[in-house]
Amino acid sequence: MNQHELPHKVEAPLVSDLLIITGPPGAGKSTVARLVADRFEPSAVVLGDAFFGFVARGYIDPWLPESHDQNTVVTEATARATSVFARGGFTTIFDGMVGPWFLPTFLQHAELDAVHYAVLLPSVETCVARVRDRIDHGFREEDVTRDMHAAFVSAGIDPRSVIEAELEAAVVAEEVLRRFEQGMLAYPASGA
Repeated sequence: MNQHELPHKVEAPLVSDLLIITGPPGAGKSTVARLVADRFEPSAVVLGDAFFGFVARGYIDPWLPESHDQNTVVTEATARATSVFARGGFTTIFDGMVGPWFLPTFLQHAELDAVHYAVLLPSVETCVARVRDRIDHGFREEDVTRDMHAAFVSAGIDPRSVIEAELEAAVVAEEVLRRFEQGMLAYPASGA
């Protein structure tokens, strides 16, 4: 078995779910999202970064303060597209940057009552090393990685959504799945 494969499939829930897997750059979102999606039939993985590629002219790096309006539009587009899969019967994994500051916007435009929200949060040094060493992604900004990590750390995220992501991706995926299947990642929380 490949080190990134998980041992068994899980039946999709009766009601399709949308699970957001987010975190700072280098957190391991894409690897974990794929491992989680592989456990469900049917499933979909929506790559949030792809939506920034649709901006043909006037693109602003999304970490810059002046990118707020652009980021709001991209968040709305990704939320709407992602929710179509979830409402269509797919266990849907969104792989991308949805900080807690954009989570209400995402939920509003997804037109769903709730989503599941997992924040992968390894140490800042792990994120920096992963960003620096990856070869399949164009983003390698150390200062931005540090700033985004700090933004997630200081955002007051509900601890049940925060998943330490220092370990091997398959172990992190198992923890995401455990919390997802137990309803621990629901946003808004039950009774909230």
